[in-house]
Amino acid sequence: MRHYARRTAGTYEQWVRRFLRFHGLRPPREMGQEEINAFLTHLAVEERVSASSQTQALSALLFLYRHVLGKDPGDLTGVVRARVRRRMPVVMTPAEVQQVLGQLEGTTALVARLLYGSGMRLMEALRLRVQDLDFGHRQITVRSGKGDKDRLTLMPERLVAPLEAHLEGVRQVHGADLAAGWGRVVLPHALERKYPNAAMEWGWQWVFPQSRRWRDPTNGREGRHHLDPSIVQKEVRRAVQAAAIPKRVSCHTFRHSFATHLLERGADIRTIQELLGHNDVRTTMIYTHVLNRGPCGVRSPADLL
Repeated sequence: MRHYARRTAGTYEQWVRRFLRFHGLRPPREMGQEEINAFLTHLAVEERVSASSQTQALSALLFLYRHVLGKDPGDLTGVVRARVRRRMPVVMTPAEVQQVLGQLEGTTALVARLLYGSGMRLMEALRLRVQDLDFGHRQITVRSGKGDKDRLTLMPERLVAPLEAHLEGVRQVHGADLAAGWGRVVLPHALERKYPNAAMEWGWQWVFPQSRRWRDPTNGREGRHHLDPSIVQKEVRRAVQAAAIPKRVSCHTFRHSFATHLLERGADIRTIQELLGHNDVRTTMIYTHVLNRGPCGVRSPADLL
């Protein structure tokens, strides 16, 4: 009813299960403030989870009590909160980015280049539809990003030709699916009822579809889902190892590197905030701390000896 992401619903379910197991599977209606406080304190003290994980668990339990059970969870101010630790984002140099990208091939390489060239999150890139790519204006529309927000970001000039060639191959696969009686994709919300044939239209197809057809569990019809994120994550991890880069590089590191390298080249931080989709510019400001204007902007006295 609240249109939460499926991943959010799954995460909330996991935290509720952990809460119930912690209290010996007692019915949640029989528990409240005291049990919630005990569980959240256990996470911080015994399991030493991060502050964000504890907050996530709290959000799941608040949702359970307020919106599912219709019960006031009580006063939760006595919870021992996990310590908030400030972490610097991992950022690759342009040379390191090039080394990692050089180890990738095919669709995975195109996805990784798009992550670095546009600053998108991995799932934002994989959920792109054909109609979200505006080759004329060299821009990409990110639909329902973090916080269910839409935004515009860059389409790298260097990726225009590879993206067009990739889409030509996707169009051929889509045409073959239609000829075989398939070719449908899952549409957001109630659009499939409003536009029954839209699921077969070219504009609604995934930019990065799976190689195999997928069966919709709700109606049994076959179509194609977008590429699974684990495929890209595994290939990026392999590429980092092959490039012998000792940093903890993941798909999200391309986003950090995108923002930092734009700042290094003099881009306005407000513009970068819009490209990344941050609500608060203070979130974007973290990238100013990894620039060469910080500790690397002065000379060590040891270098003067």
